[in-house]
Amino acid sequence: SKTISKCYVQVTGMTCASCVANIERNLRREDGIHSILVALMAGKAEVRYNPAVIHPAAIAELIRELGFGATVLENCGEGDGILELVVRGMTCASCVHKIESTLMKTNGVLYCSVALATNKAHIKYDPEAIGPRDVIQVIKDLGFTTSLVKKDRSASHLDHKQEIRQWKRSFVVSLVFCIPVMGLMIYMMVMDSQLSDAHTHHNMSSEEMEALHSSMVLEYQLLPGLSVMNFLSFLLCVPVQVFGGWHFYIQASRALRHNTANMDVLVVLATSIAFLYSFIILLVAMAERARVNPVTFFDTPPMLFVFISLGRWLEHVAKGKTSEALARLISLQATEATIVTLGPDNVLLSEEQVDVELVQRGDIVKVVPGGKFPVDGRVIEGHSMVDESLITGEAMPVTKKPGSTVIAGSINQNGSLLISATHVGADTTLSQIVKLVEEAQTSKAPIQQFADKLSGYFVPFIVAVSVVTLFAWIIIGFVDFEIVEKYFLGYNKSISAAEVIIRFAFQASITVLCIACPCSLGLA
Repeated sequence: SKTISKCYVQVTGMTCASCVANIERNLRREDGIHSILVALMAGKAEVRYNPAVIHPAAIAELIRELGFGATVLENCGEGDGILELVVRGMTCASCVHKIESTLMKTNGVLYCSVALATNKAHIKYDPEAIGPRDVIQVIKDLGFTTSLVKKDRSASHLDHKQEIRQWKRSFVVSLVFCIPVMGLMIYMMVMDSQLSDAHTHHNMSSEEMEALHSSMVLEYQLLPGLSVMNFLSFLLCVPVQVFGGWHFYIQASRALRHNTANMDVLVVLATSIAFLYSFIILLVAMAERARVNPVTFFDTPPMLFVFISLGRWLEHVAKGKTSEALARLISLQATEATIVTLGPDNVLLSEEQVDVELVQRGDIVKVVPGGKFPVDGRVIEGHSMVDESLITGEAMPVTKKPGSTVIAGSINQNGSLLISATHVGADTTLSQIVKLVEEAQTSKAPIQQFADKLSGYFVPFIVAVSVVTLFAWIIIGFVDFEIVEKYFLGYNKSISAAEVIIRFAFQASITVLCIACPCSLGLA
């Protein structure tokens, strides 16, 4: 008998099914080539040839002459088939041994391991020599029942529903508490401007001014040093800091554990510092039983969290859209196939329904009108029109007759077809498209990696700038108090100069942190 070897050739430059047909047609005519099978999406040709007549380099050269790029793939894993089975009926280790040893003796099985505890069998086989149905038959003959490990066809790992829910919740919580905080702030601003108008028009003394000021409802002190305004702001800020900021804290702590600093770290820093500073200042004011209420920053965290969680929520909604498209693609895959046995003159002898994972290369599959093609294949018998629009975008139905190729996932319209399976499982065009889209979603663009790298330096840099700002203003304040007085709004003569300076410096440095938080680089 003539020895037949097999080689794989990477083919570039193929654009459509006619390129595939062209390569297959021309190479079949060559001496020494037994069969050739080209996968368009994977860009791979599998050639079986007689090594006495022709060698792989010459085969690649033949493809190049047709105008495509071709390189021989060395030691390309034969595309080993992998089968995951649930085996029922095993009682002890000897059952396991029996299954393993029988399978290992079977021609075409490369590796096999059976776990008694989980009832699972993991089998690697050579699709040329044996197929999944044969393997299952061997196990059945030993007296065990088997079933396929059900693959998750719903593509749930592409689902962003959970993240969308979580960020939406975070946004809503922050918003609910942010609105009253904003209301209080605006009210204070309006009242303050009215008071300052009164001050300028009626030339009141600052003592009368104080009296007026403290008569305002919000400035009324519940306890010495604790005004209604500050108390309400504090109450409104706590839930936001805890519930609205929960995910930020988790992600920031993860980042810090891995010695990186991302946007979440900035957000957490700015909000926590603003919150803690305000809280401490309140405690100090209460301890000193201050007559004048301290200025707090309880409005910063809710507002920041509102904007950023809105951004994150929208981002996940957008991601969910791309994933939805992919999930739809995955759902195009047929789940079952009708395999038929043909007698002489293509007479149907028998047919059986099997899971699509069990279709072997070379099987004859029957596809009825309205049915989906479970695998890529070549038509043996029958004439029909096929709707391939889901895969190729071609709106018109395509005529199929014996010899035409069909694509898994496309829909047979009016005639019954018998096809011979050429690409099954992960090799079908549809699986390859899904794989490409998944890879595109998981891999990062170079610019994205660059931005991530930058934000690694960006965060420490911002923190440093904000610390520098703090000390710079403290120094400026003690050197020349006039400047601070000029810029510090709502400056009150009753507060000591030192407190004014420190408070102003702090406001400036918090501002630096807060502005850098939702920075365009991070959002982009």
